[in-house]
Amino acid sequence: MTNQNSEQALPSSARAVVIGGGVVGVSTLYHLAKKGWTDVILIERKELTSGSTWHAAGLLPLFNMSYSVGQLHKYSVDLYGRLGAEVGMDVGLSTVSNIRLATNQDRMDEYHQYAGVAQTIGVDVEFLTPDEVVDLWPLAVKDDLVGAIRHPNDGYVQPADLTQALARGARSMGAKIHRYTTVNGISQAANGEWTIETDKGSVTCEHVISCTGNFARQTGAMVGLDIPVVPVEHQFIVTEPHPAILERREKGLPEMGVLRESDGSWYMREEAGGLLLGPYEAGAPACYVDGPDAQSEYELFQEDVERLMPHIESAFRRVPIFEELGIKKVYNGAIAYTPDGNPIVGPAWDKKNFWLSEGHSFGITAAGGAGWQLAEWIVEGTPSVDMLGVDPRRFGDYATKSYLIKKNEEAYDHVFKVHYPDEERGAARPLRTSPCYDRMKEKGAVFGQLFGWERPNWFAPEGVPQEDDWSFRRSKWFEHVGNECRNVAENVGLLDMTAFAKARISGPGAEAFLDRILANRLPKKIGRVGLLHGLTPLGGVHSEFTVQREGPDSFYVVSAGAWQRLDHDWLKKQMPTDGSVQFQNLTGAMGVLVVAGPKARDLLQPICGADLSNEAFPWLTGQETSIGHAPVKLLRVNFVGELGWEIHHPIEYQNHIFDAIFKNGDAHGLKPFGIRAMNNLRLEKSYRLVGTEMSIEYSAYESGLDRFIALKKGDFVGKDNLIAWKERGAKNAFATLEVMGCEDADVIGNNPIYLDGEVVGRATGGGFGFRLNKSLALAMVRPDLAETGQELEIEILGQRYKAAVLEESPYDPTNERLRS
Repeated sequence: MTNQNSEQALPSSARAVVIGGGVVGVSTLYHLAKKGWTDVILIERKELTSGSTWHAAGLLPLFNMSYSVGQLHKYSVDLYGRLGAEVGMDVGLSTVSNIRLATNQDRMDEYHQYAGVAQTIGVDVEFLTPDEVVDLWPLAVKDDLVGAIRHPNDGYVQPADLTQALARGARSMGAKIHRYTTVNGISQAANGEWTIETDKGSVTCEHVISCTGNFARQTGAMVGLDIPVVPVEHQFIVTEPHPAILERREKGLPEMGVLRESDGSWYMREEAGGLLLGPYEAGAPACYVDGPDAQSEYELFQEDVERLMPHIESAFRRVPIFEELGIKKVYNGAIAYTPDGNPIVGPAWDKKNFWLSEGHSFGITAAGGAGWQLAEWIVEGTPSVDMLGVDPRRFGDYATKSYLIKKNEEAYDHVFKVHYPDEERGAARPLRTSPCYDRMKEKGAVFGQLFGWERPNWFAPEGVPQEDDWSFRRSKWFEHVGNECRNVAENVGLLDMTAFAKARISGPGAEAFLDRILANRLPKKIGRVGLLHGLTPLGGVHSEFTVQREGPDSFYVVSAGAWQRLDHDWLKKQMPTDGSVQFQNLTGAMGVLVVAGPKARDLLQPICGADLSNEAFPWLTGQETSIGHAPVKLLRVNFVGELGWEIHHPIEYQNHIFDAIFKNGDAHGLKPFGIRAMNNLRLEKSYRLVGTEMSIEYSAYESGLDRFIALKKGDFVGKDNLIAWKERGAKNAFATLEVMGCEDADVIGNNPIYLDGEVVGRATGGGFGFRLNKSLALAMVRPDLAETGQELEIEILGQRYKAAVLEESPYDPTNERLRS
């Protein structure tokens, strides 16, 4: 190991500086060097691995329900398998496999859904019977097991050896590492150049990458960022050796795989002739809420074995010899967490060229993939994997320190809980509520959360418990959501979409600015509304906006509520710096109620100050008018494919508008509907969503957005590469599928699609179309298979079903109902 006094002096400048010498930071340095950036340095306050890396158990769980995170984990495991040979240093990789147990059908449903995700990203997964489990893990018992899954390529690695190997690889390519160097301040000059002040001098650079683990909030504070990371205590137990394990070794038997008792919330593996047990217990507290102290190094907390007893007793039942073992050591260390348990990897908001790779609760597993994609993002301008699931901007300023404590403790507690597709977690809620929240609740709303906002997911009719039910199959709410959909089709429904991200972009340069960054033509006439997409430099889809021209130099811009910070940051970072364009965030100031259905005009006309006839108020137009006595911006658009309007309004008028609409609602069959109904309705119209059918991984043409790409209008971001992508040939094409024979489960997304036993695509979303009475899936498939009538197969919870490609927008394909 290099002596701390032998390292070169800190340079005065570098192209990029990585802060933090754990496995995540060193991997980032390695991958930047791998991309050809050799003028890069890493600064570490103590020794490499002296934070959370040194006490990590080193597991490499490939299991992840996220398509994007799954790809990062797969890359990591592949990298660690070849890294030792590349750098000439053993990383301590043990490919012993991983077995996840199941004691109930919901857990097996989760495993089948995950296996579909794994198929689409090329990860091997095997299903095991209880007998096969004990064949592979003979010291376990099969009592109450219904089955298991196994990753043959899974296992564990030695974190310190891995980090040093990455460091050796980075140094061999010219990157520099400066240990025992403390960052005291970070600032950015007007020209965008960053200066990092340390106790060994200052260094200027173009890019800063924060990989500071438990110090993330302190690092963020240096640049005015409230990083949504708070660590949680994690304990694991290392036992004394046991004769049965030692005997296996003496006989030359293979090491047993990492065993995960998901329903008992623990993992176990062999360790030096004994066992290592890692529980994920309820009540594990947040720690380092304000960050560790300046002297923190190789730090552990006092163990609390009493808190682990339910999991220890579960381990006794599953692996009886565990009860015979003495405890050698209990480790209790900090693991960084975020509110949803996924890391934050990507650009910081409001700061150009400041990058984050923080909140890694599974840092050993994610480090390789995170470094790979972050280096691509920095060097190439865009990653190659859709990173929405880990983008730092998926959280907003609602994620305060007190919020993070509650949510991150909850995320830790949920590591081994079943990850239902419709799951809603309850900690720190309700937080952001629209004014009509209580009115919706009185009407039976069962709420979900998005970007901190409470939104009705569905409505429980009178006599039905106002509580959610989660499943991989058709849940108890399936019938009620179906009734909501049918009422929208037959009468009229009201939906609260206040969570929409809303902004005004104005000024003498606003039109030219938006025309340059969006792929479609801007609406020309005042009041007109258009759908426009922001592309990545390579031609994938980054964002989708509904844009209304309010005046010659003013545009009202609406996008998905989940991506408020991301979309707004993307817009602001591309704005000219000469003051010709102004940005105003209107999200919290404006509410949105959607009224849709064939009776929408009849319901609204008596209380609206505008003529709502087709002649006076055509589709894709907007007007400033009134509902009741309240001023509103009325846009004739919606996401469900029926006659309807979005009512955008100053939020203080929401309850007045709500009451005015419902006053005579019974006469028109008005009923509220929720987000789950909206999703089912959008499937029947083949409406795409960012992050599923639209992604940076697919060109805009592959997502079927041809009519929204105006190549003749002039230059726009991504245009040249979009054309080049089309010329070299698409690998995917968007398709809408009908799935045959479904009785109790529908597609939910990431389901593999087959032709003659070969995977030829994946579902991006799905559900039941109640207007069509068909089970539907939206999908990306091989281009030659996207023709109407093409027969395929799709997997749902381990079973394959026949599917057929439908025409685009199978419900009302000519939009007659929208235009009626």
